[in-house]
Amino acid sequence: MQTKGELEQKLDELKSDYTRIQGDLDKLEFVKGRVSSAEAQLVRLEEEIAEIRKELEQHN
Repeated sequence: MQTKGELEQKLDELKSDYTRIQGDLDKLEFVKGRVSSAEAQLVRLEEEIAEIRKELEQHN
């Protein structure tokens, strides 16, 4: 099991990745690019973020 600090760091990294991919998705939509891969990554990140938050709640 990870420490609370490790979980918080991982959560920050996931949020940063999510923001970056969301920006990429916006650009892809603007140029009519393929967005399914970016959307799938966002869904995966949302699930990871939810899991990390659940683990953090157990530490409190």
